[in-house]
Amino acid sequence: MPAPDRPVARPRPVYLNLVRIRLPLPGIVSFLHRVSGAVLFLFGIPLLLLAVQCSLATPDQFASLTSALAHPLARLAAIGFAWACLHHFCAGIRFLLLDLHIGDDLAPARRSSAVVLAVSLALTLVAGVRLW
Repeated sequence: MPAPDRPVARPRPVYLNLVRIRLPLPGIVSFLHRVSGAVLFLFGIPLLLLAVQCSLATPDQFASLTSALAHPLARLAAIGFAWACLHHFCAGIRFLLLDLHIGDDLAPARRSSAVVLAVSLALTLVAGVRLW
């Protein structure tokens, strides 16, 4: 018996509205962990190495680096890098514990992600007060 010549219905692609998708708190912490790692790798390390090179070259370059870092935008960027470092560190510890199957159920995972956000923001606030 010949098969009817109907076109095969393919599933249409689904439009994902990324603005309307609501990530749970552990998903937000995971996303911020990746973003902070990328920011530290792409911008933090090169800027840190450049600052060390300028500070060790001559006393004049050290003075110019000190005056450049005294600018409010530079201090704000330093607070941003401090947040990235502290959040990446705290979330990394959380992910190491999850890899050891400590707190990997739903309720403890949500609590630990809230703790990571609170601790990283509190430590960033302390670092920001010290930097400013």
